[in-house]
Amino acid sequence: MLLRFLQRVVSASLLITVLCGAVRAAAVSTGGLGEPSPAGSAGKKSVVVIPVREQVDSPLLYIIRRGLKEAIEEKAEVVILDMKTPGGALDVTFEIMEALGKFPGKTITFVNDQALSAGAFISATTEEIWFSPRGKIGAAAPVSSTGQDIDKSMRQKVVSFLRAEVRSISEGKGYRGQVISAMIDEDYVLTIDDEVLKPKGELLTLTTTEAMKTYGEPPQPLLAAGVATSISDLLTQKYGADQFTVKTLEVTWSERLAVLMRAVSPILLGLGLLALYIEFKTPGFGMFGLVGITCLAIVFLSNFVAGLSGHEPMLVFGLGLVLVLVEVIFLPGVVVFALSGLALMMGSLLWSMADVWPNRPVTFDDALLFGPMRDLSYGILVAVALALALARFIPKGWFFTRLAVTSPVAGSAQRAGVAPEIGAEADSLVGRTAVAATGLYPSGQVEIDGRRYEARLEVGSAPAGAPVVIRRATDFGLVVERADAGGSPA
Repeated sequence: MLLRFLQRVVSASLLITVLCGAVRAAAVSTGGLGEPSPAGSAGKKSVVVIPVREQVDSPLLYIIRRGLKEAIEEKAEVVILDMKTPGGALDVTFEIMEALGKFPGKTITFVNDQALSAGAFISATTEEIWFSPRGKIGAAAPVSSTGQDIDKSMRQKVVSFLRAEVRSISEGKGYRGQVISAMIDEDYVLTIDDEVLKPKGELLTLTTTEAMKTYGEPPQPLLAAGVATSISDLLTQKYGADQFTVKTLEVTWSERLAVLMRAVSPILLGLGLLALYIEFKTPGFGMFGLVGITCLAIVFLSNFVAGLSGHEPMLVFGLGLVLVLVEVIFLPGVVVFALSGLALMMGSLLWSMADVWPNRPVTFDDALLFGPMRDLSYGILVAVALALALARFIPKGWFFTRLAVTSPVAGSAQRAGVAPEIGAEADSLVGRTAVAATGLYPSGQVEIDGRRYEARLEVGSAPAGAPVVIRRATDFGLVVERADAGGSPA
């Protein structure tokens, strides 16, 4: 039975890993631009293309974060944002901008064919901005999360912050800082070479032709690094024909589903932990084990799709689970295995929720740990609250009987799982033979003369109905030994 249980646990861990691989494979396509291949293959530039489509929101953050981490792991040299967006949430925009800053290679935006509002901010973060012939960029005034204008004082604060942010990322990039400022602030007047490009009271929006117009001495384009009809054309102009390999990521159903799963992850964590706890207290491996593993698998998958987790946390969780099982079934009372296993399981859950980047030092600060610690704490609170509810209400119903007593002993009195105080009976009970009224894994209940007592095996486990010998009484119940392991009846 134990071997079957361990095999199912290992199989479940492998299944989770395979599912993550399938999700990764489903989210990656070559997009007709060329087969993905290892970085630097035959001296070619390795390029990852990430589409920025529709609204800038959480699914887009997830695909960009995951795509950047994959690009780092695969040693890609260039990431291109294929941009066609009307804008979106400002908080998600800042997270995307921060993520782009962690990519060590070259970043390029291809405006295909609009980068409005939040799209303009994201474009400003990349090293180069290329345009399609009908491209447009601009109109980046901040608005509320509902799309409505914000009040004047708040808008001034936000605009001031955004302009400072744009200046910090636009240093050494020609007119970019001035141009993006004119897109953000309607009061900003953009004047270059004595030509007023944007008067006060308007927001700047540039077409491809306007972005390519040159100013200054020596002449340089206002914003655009070049014009291309497609990403393939862009790469051909930069690196030459057939001198690049491309992988294109797509926003799939999995990213959109991950938004919902991430929102309910504390509840799933709580349900998963509670189900596994109940599984440890019941004989065999059944519904609760499957429910617990499924809930935690969904948490791991949502973190993986959100670009936070890789496969490694799931493997660590599986190792921790095995250690706990060794403690519960083989070596009860040793404590070391259980504590080590629980530490690995909790650590793996935190790891899966932490935004750790490849090839970058891990700094244990509030930004990294606050969110995971919060979600894990909520999950533990949910598990404890449900456990207390079960302890209070379930013993009165049919569910508790099925949970705790898998095979009642024939002819014995049923006492609904209540263990009376041992008290003065301790001396008379030691040495007697009892029957396991429930499975002992290692704890449960034994029955003597129609009465039930809480009991625990020191070594191993016993199914319901097995004869056991009482060795001693403690404050927590009886300590027993299987009769076929050397005990003798009294």
